[in-house]
Amino acid sequence: MIGRDSSVMKAWEATVRKTQAVAKKRANSIFGSTYMAHADDEDHGNKEGTNGREAHELYHAEKVLSNGDYYKGDWADNFPHGKGKYVWSDGCVYVGDWFRGKTNGKGRFSWPNGPNYEGEFKSGYMDGTGTYTASNGDVYKGQWVMNLKHGNGVKNFVNGDKYEGEWRRGMQEGQGRYEWGDGNYYMGEWKNGNICGKGSFFWGDGNRYDGYWEDGLPKGNGRYIWSDGSFYVGNWSKDPRDRSGAYYPAGSSEEGTLEWDPEEVFDALGKYEICEGEKVSVLPSQKRLAVWRSSKGGDCGKPRRMSIDGRVSVGVEKPSDRMQLWGCAEGDFSGTKTPPATAPTKSKRQGEVICKGHKNYELMLNLQLGIRHSVGRPAPSASLDLKPSAFDPKEKVWTRFPPEGSKYTPPHPTSEFKWKDYCPVVFRTLRKLFKVDAADYMISICGNEALRELSSPGKSGSFFYLTNDDRYMIKTMKKAEAKALLRMLPAYYNHFRAFDNALVTKFYGLHCVKLTGTAQKKVRFIIMGNLFCSEYTIHRRFDLKGSSLGRITIKPESEISETTILKDLDLNFIFRLQKSWFQEFCRQIDRDCELLEQEGIMDYSLLVGIHFKDISENGEIISSESHTPAGTPCTSRADMDLLLLDPTRWASIKLGVNMPARVERTVRRNDCELQLVGDPIGEFYEVVLFFGIIDILQDYDISKKLEHAYKSIHYDPTSISAVDPRQYSRRFRDFIFRVFSEDS
Repeated sequence: MIGRDSSVMKAWEATVRKTQAVAKKRANSIFGSTYMAHADDEDHGNKEGTNGREAHELYHAEKVLSNGDYYKGDWADNFPHGKGKYVWSDGCVYVGDWFRGKTNGKGRFSWPNGPNYEGEFKSGYMDGTGTYTASNGDVYKGQWVMNLKHGNGVKNFVNGDKYEGEWRRGMQEGQGRYEWGDGNYYMGEWKNGNICGKGSFFWGDGNRYDGYWEDGLPKGNGRYIWSDGSFYVGNWSKDPRDRSGAYYPAGSSEEGTLEWDPEEVFDALGKYEICEGEKVSVLPSQKRLAVWRSSKGGDCGKPRRMSIDGRVSVGVEKPSDRMQLWGCAEGDFSGTKTPPATAPTKSKRQGEVICKGHKNYELMLNLQLGIRHSVGRPAPSASLDLKPSAFDPKEKVWTRFPPEGSKYTPPHPTSEFKWKDYCPVVFRTLRKLFKVDAADYMISICGNEALRELSSPGKSGSFFYLTNDDRYMIKTMKKAEAKALLRMLPAYYNHFRAFDNALVTKFYGLHCVKLTGTAQKKVRFIIMGNLFCSEYTIHRRFDLKGSSLGRITIKPESEISETTILKDLDLNFIFRLQKSWFQEFCRQIDRDCELLEQEGIMDYSLLVGIHFKDISENGEIISSESHTPAGTPCTSRADMDLLLLDPTRWASIKLGVNMPARVERTVRRNDCELQLVGDPIGEFYEVVLFFGIIDILQDYDISKKLEHAYKSIHYDPTSISAVDPRQYSRRFRDFIFRVFSEDS
């Protein structure tokens, strides 16, 4: 460890005394805050080592800090800034570029037990292109995002294995090639660090397997080819009962008589494991700088220690002095403060329990009986490759439910009814694709707990029901909506097969209850996933379309609760997503909108739920610029560090589900009545986001065309919701890409 030098210590102590006497004055602007440092007239401390420089000037410094850390390099405004070397007392070392106390640019970070990373940094993270050498000798060279391998990269393992291909969030995912030390290799698709999808395995003796994989083993259609040209083709599975296939000798198109057991391939592949490599014990973003800085407002009694990414780890900061921009024209600043953001009032659990005596009690029982019958009915294991006949709108099954029961149905206490399943094979396969367990699905909808009816029908007149565990939402449908879904069902199914992260609503079943007797009433139901089923409280909900006419909630603030659905003109945030997530978000929004545009769908919206991580006892939302009492770490960033240390924890995070992010507060000017996106004011909040595209069953039919024609006479045509699908898709995307952005 580098020893202390008395002259350096004196200079460092003088610098501390000077910076503690400096008063910071915040210059307010619509985009954020800047700091101007002024020397206090009463500061008579020793200026040795600074040569009388102002704290914000750049100069070369060598400092031994009070906790044993050491820094040598460029220094400005009490931060490492430029090029410099920082040595922590535990032996970690960073040499490279700095920007206001953050590792930013090119540099090298080394750990005391041997590992090192050399490459690009961004805001304290390994981010960009770089090479990581582990203590055991493993070497990864490629792209990084927030301390995780993400993008294209090559990893050479110390045992001789090598992977070259795509990575996502620290694990192999996408297209890649893995070669073992003995020369055998796999080339194809990966998911979550394992062989999964379509690919080929090549043996050194010339044999190969081409086909589909799951969890590192052949699963589904595949072909094993010997070096002499003979081959075995069929359905592969680890379970011998699910295997089927035929052997073809070399040079013959006829099936041979030789019986061959694929088990020997599974035995051979069992020896080839994927090296996981060692995990990083401490991330660069977790290393804190022992840099003490005066508090704002001249409060020198509460110093604050900065982390490597600029976070304050101890000390209390006063709320930001933000300008009140409500009611101010652009450039007209009143000097008043923006009122603090507050969490909405807590609401009771959504919906009214449908108990005996409720007007829809019998309808609920009919629905539960029908679902139990449909899902519980024995059916062969369906392949994901469905025949066109499965999507035929006429592919439906009627079942009669007499009160006394029948050969196929149980006795029940309601009137006789008929039950219809639309395209049952397709929806059964969709549930399989969405990884929905049949037993759990039935318990959620048909268990002992009653459904809950939401207090009022939607704008379309449909009623909504929630399951007791909040996992599923059931909506009554018009005939036109059911027709729209059945028409687009093949494209919808193929879309989810192609894109795991599709944001459009997940549908689990389409059914109809037909009451017998004089009424002959038909009630159609669609069962959907509930986007907001989470352990997190959803504090704000927004339904966003990108139109302005009527897109505001006419409610006083006191009546807005956690379950209130706010609209475009209520939105006062910009959503900041981490780089890789933002790129995936943009790609997926484009894909989903293309699907809906091709299917002639409009009037859909992005439903967004926000969980604020830090809320005070009095209900104020704590911004990420405010900090917890001394000694308490920043919880939200600590959560992120834990996720980065253990990439397997990312399994609970998907695009649109449980996504850690930041939101920036915005305000609107009063000189622009229909300003869709407000001006950012630099207040950030750590959040968890949930979002998805809903209401995807509205055709641009004659009623919508008439609505568009009528409203265009009275209002700006670009402000109304009812426009043709192509224009709607373009406007929707333009708006969404303005309110979502990359977190830089």
